[in-house]
Amino acid sequence: MSAFSAIDDEEQEIDQNEFTPGIEPQATWCPGCGDFGVLNALKQAMPEVGRTPDETLLVTGIGCSGKLNSYFDCYGYHSLHGRSLPIARAAKLANPGLEVIAAGGDGDGYGIGGNHFMHTARENHDMTYIVFNNEIFGLTKGQTSPTSPKGHKSKTQPHGSAKDPVRPLSLSLASGASYVARTAAVNPRQAKEILVEAIEHDGFAHVDFLTQCPTWNKDAGEYVPYTDIQDDDEFDFDITDRREAADMMYEAESRLWEGEVLTGRFYQDTSRRTYTEEKQKIGEAPAEPLAERYFDEDAEWERSVEEIRANHT
Repeated sequence: MSAFSAIDDEEQEIDQNEFTPGIEPQATWCPGCGDFGVLNALKQAMPEVGRTPDETLLVTGIGCSGKLNSYFDCYGYHSLHGRSLPIARAAKLANPGLEVIAAGGDGDGYGIGGNHFMHTARENHDMTYIVFNNEIFGLTKGQTSPTSPKGHKSKTQPHGSAKDPVRPLSLSLASGASYVARTAAVNPRQAKEILVEAIEHDGFAHVDFLTQCPTWNKDAGEYVPYTDIQDDDEFDFDITDRREAADMMYEAESRLWEGEVLTGRFYQDTSRRTYTEEKQKIGEAPAEPLAERYFDEDAEWERSVEEIRANHT
């Protein structure tokens, strides 16, 4: 018996409305917020991926982005600040058949959760991580965030930030992510396509999702106009080449601070094994997932404490 009986190899007809809660709550995001773009893109992506709400887990962090799983109907876990990735990792390890998506803001993911971000990418866990990047702490009313540009003035940096911002794409590649992309809420077609690719990718897929904040970060505007690097002849590079991808990421991150938005796919490696596959290769992960084993009435339940006690008594 499967842990999730809905998961099988048969093709399923799925409507995006299945991911809308039966009693839909009124979204509390501000009018014009880019977070609506993430929600809509994710709802449009899931039918193309072929996953139902019963086959999907959405783990969110703290901040405006953390409200996402209140408006997206599937299994959900609202975690502590910066801690969505370790929870998502554990769920995926226990049940690899589950489609795991983590989401958080730039402060949540690149600030307090930065260490988890780096090591989840390094280990190449098979999941998708969507970072709502609006270059500001929005829910706590407009403090400078890790991606706020140098000189940005806020309540916490009234004379302007003296720090260079984080380069999230470059950090992701250097850490070991096997899929790295950037899209924007103002580009719904591209956003949906990139989320489909990220979710279908076998490995850690990082999507830096530019989400305008018209309330607390008016300096960022609406991230328009934007340029799709796959559609522009100026940008000719191989997304499977780490060095070329690194150069393109650096260019895109530098131009963003100058007011030019470059979005698209920056890197993809389909040859790497996922973390689960690596653990299985060295015999440290079971071939049969724990989630499925414990749904089998004949399976022998294991307790690590018993093994530890046996080795120390």
